[in-house]
Amino acid sequence: MPVEIRVPQLGESVVEATVIKWLKHEGDAVAAGEAVVELETDKVNVEVPADEAGFLGKILHGEGVTVSVGELLGSVDINGSPSATSVPPAGDGAVIADGPKALSETVEPAGSSVSPVAKRVATEERVDLASLRGSGPNGRIMKDDVAAEIDKRAASIPVRATPPTIPAAGVPVSSGAGSKVLDSSREERVKMSRRRQTIAVRLVEAQRTAAMLTTFNEIDMTAVMDVRKRRKDNFKEKNGVNLGFMSFFTKASVGALKAFPTINAEIQGDEIVLKKHYDIGIAVSTNEGLVVPVLREADSKTFAGIEKGIVELATRSRDGKLSLADLQGGTFTITNGGIFGSLMSTPILNTPQVGILGLHKIQERPIAVSGEVVIRPMMYVALSYDHRIVDGSEAVRFLVKIKELIEDPESLLLEG
Repeated sequence: MPVEIRVPQLGESVVEATVIKWLKHEGDAVAAGEAVVELETDKVNVEVPADEAGFLGKILHGEGVTVSVGELLGSVDINGSPSATSVPPAGDGAVIADGPKALSETVEPAGSSVSPVAKRVATEERVDLASLRGSGPNGRIMKDDVAAEIDKRAASIPVRATPPTIPAAGVPVSSGAGSKVLDSSREERVKMSRRRQTIAVRLVEAQRTAAMLTTFNEIDMTAVMDVRKRRKDNFKEKNGVNLGFMSFFTKASVGALKAFPTINAEIQGDEIVLKKHYDIGIAVSTNEGLVVPVLREADSKTFAGIEKGIVELATRSRDGKLSLADLQGGTFTITNGGIFGSLMSTPILNTPQVGILGLHKIQERPIAVSGEVVIRPMMYVALSYDHRIVDGSEAVRFLVKIKELIEDPESLLLEG
């Protein structure tokens, strides 16, 4: 008796996902509660488990297919037996069904397989895959096979002679009718992931809807670096995590947000919603793109609690284990481009938030102190803000407050 595997509820406002990877093949044994397929949503990846033990039956949607909440993905046969041969999940949008099935608008030749890139190029260039002989393993048709067919087709088209042109230095020559020939050594098309598409839409939307400005300041990191140098070993031994800069800046942000509550707010219609809780988004770079999990109630956490929370969120972000709840409800965001060497940048708002703090590389620079030029470890900081509800004077004073708290770390115990 088959037990259905369906797309689960994915959270508020998320109605569809993309099949990223089948973790089991048709006919494989499956334990109750074991993940069988991984889905990608706008925000997180979700593993869908089997409700009952048995053997994976027919896979209805292969990798790359967009599916909706509640849609049937496949089934588990709880009374069945393993198939004679396990069939790998179909890729690039193929739907597994009985009988011959077109993988795209081109027809896949019988007895061979086609790489997803070759299939897409063949569709775009209207190449008949059935006429090709694959050069890959087991006769698999590869991108170069399709490119060779395109070259052959282009070469067979008579071209009227034209006067030769002399290209500018370093500029490749276009070959007329062959200018559309795919050169895999120079170009490659890669489909944007669902998350990358969502990131693109959200960032453009933030710039379109918010009156975004950025103000800058610089911070002398001497005092914080001295505290870390003196305390880091004991801190690590006691708490099991490193004493990083993010805990200092999180504490400083909470103190500054308390002093300037409009920056810990959002706009809803014609109202300003002032948040009296401090849930700080921490931007994390992953292979799939930037995600911003939320450190809840940062104002009530110790330095150790903040560092542990950030490590946990960063680890789950990179392992694709975040839940939708981890990404929702932040009131303010911190992003640290300094870990990649950025000296200065203008971060984009994480809407509907109205403020984001950008941290940058610590670099020794000469500065004037009490009439003398000294070398100090300095960091530029940036605050991007929504000018619709945050005035320039507030934004400047907010950064000054951050500067004061970081340059006097003891004050963080009182105001952070």
